[in-house]
Amino acid sequence: MFEGKIEEYILSHISPEPPFLAALNRETHLHYLYSRMCSGHLQGRILKMLTVMISPKQILELGTFTGYSALCFAEGMPADAHLHTVEIEDELEEHLTSLFEASSYAERIHLHIGNALDIIPSFTQKFDMVFIDADKRIYKKYYDEVFPKVNVGGYILADNTLWDGKIVDMEANHDAQSLGIAEFNDVVVKDPRVETVILPLRDGLTVLRKISD
Repeated sequence: MFEGKIEEYILSHISPEPPFLAALNRETHLHYLYSRMCSGHLQGRILKMLTVMISPKQILELGTFTGYSALCFAEGMPADAHLHTVEIEDELEEHLTSLFEASSYAERIHLHIGNALDIIPSFTQKFDMVFIDADKRIYKKYYDEVFPKVNVGGYILADNTLWDGKIVDMEANHDAQSLGIAEFNDVVVKDPRVETVILPLRDGLTVLRKISD
């Protein structure tokens, strides 16, 4: 009943959306399909704050889309940190390259175009923070691939893990995306190597802390 009013209240009582992100948000909704995938004001401020709190030196993002979340991570990361972001859609490369080059983080954002499952093995460094926001059908595969590359004490964030509430009624929802997210949720909650919480933010944000290899 109060959902819309609560959202308005929240947005009016948190730190404002930076102008460059507000402009990107508008551009995304005007010119791109599936604009709902853009993190937006509330989630963006949370991602930035989590980044400040974690203070990661190496960040990996799977699923760049139009670059909103990447810029939120860059905004919050330490001055000597680097962000590697992977996007499968090559049609977005020109937009993303221009966006990142025009930002004040140009030297510390590294864009990779291609399939994340092919790109992840090429990284020799370990990451302090990973954000999974790509193909929902294979979230568990992403998790399996990135886990060895996350430092103990590091964090894995996974977006859309409530999937519009579909995961609470799997008898009615057999689509590949719902099944993929449900599989991921079932695996991580039983994994003794991580601590797990799900934040009911937008479509669900899972926060995992790696406690052992």
